[in-house]
Amino acid sequence: MEQCTLVTGGSRNIGHGICERLSADGQTVVQFDVLAPAPGSTARYVEVDLADADATGRALDALLAEYRVTRLVNNVGVVSLGALEDIPLAEFDRVLRINTRVALQCAAAVVPGMKEAGFGRIVNIASRAIRGIPNLSVYAASKAAVVGLMTSWALELARSGITANAVAPGPIDTDMLRAAYPPDGPQFQSMHDMVPVGRLGQPADIANAVAFLLEERSGFITGQVLHVCGGLSLARA
Repeated sequence: MEQCTLVTGGSRNIGHGICERLSADGQTVVQFDVLAPAPGSTARYVEVDLADADATGRALDALLAEYRVTRLVNNVGVVSLGALEDIPLAEFDRVLRINTRVALQCAAAVVPGMKEAGFGRIVNIASRAIRGIPNLSVYAASKAAVVGLMTSWALELARSGITANAVAPGPIDTDMLRAAYPPDGPQFQSMHDMVPVGRLGQPADIANAVAFLLEERSGFITGQVLHVCGGLSLARA
């Protein structure tokens, strides 16, 4: 059975950058998303509403009937802004359903095939928000959860030739960031100015880190969180 790499939320921004990089590296890439990618995307696109657990399960079943997934990038995510006292519980459920449940569901589905192959790579996309950002508590909680999942998987799967790691992006110039912090507003410029390397990150910066952790040669790295943030995680410590 042919092997492939599965990327969730691969149609835009960081996910798209990851798909394009992995395809350029010679991997067969399949991406799940509710949004269609831009024309010219090199990854195979499967339309699925990842917020729907049943739809996600059907998409995984169909994929695994055709491919063995030996590399998984849990990238799909939504952001939620709001002060603690203003957060509706329904919003907490929505964000955790997409940002965290999808990662667990996809990993659980593909790990048996990885075990059979004696090889697997899982990368969860976390966020620098796990270190704390005001008004992002729900988003931060969901990303801290994917780190917690990853550390358990790293220990549980290590003897099966499977690694699990996380990449924690800092401020990356994406649609999500621009929606949360409009470029013409003071917060956007302040964020830009705080990054030690003097610029916002680009999706390719995250894709480079993900590609490294997915390599066969990276088999001695597991259970780690790699901050790709231009030094901001140090400057804010």
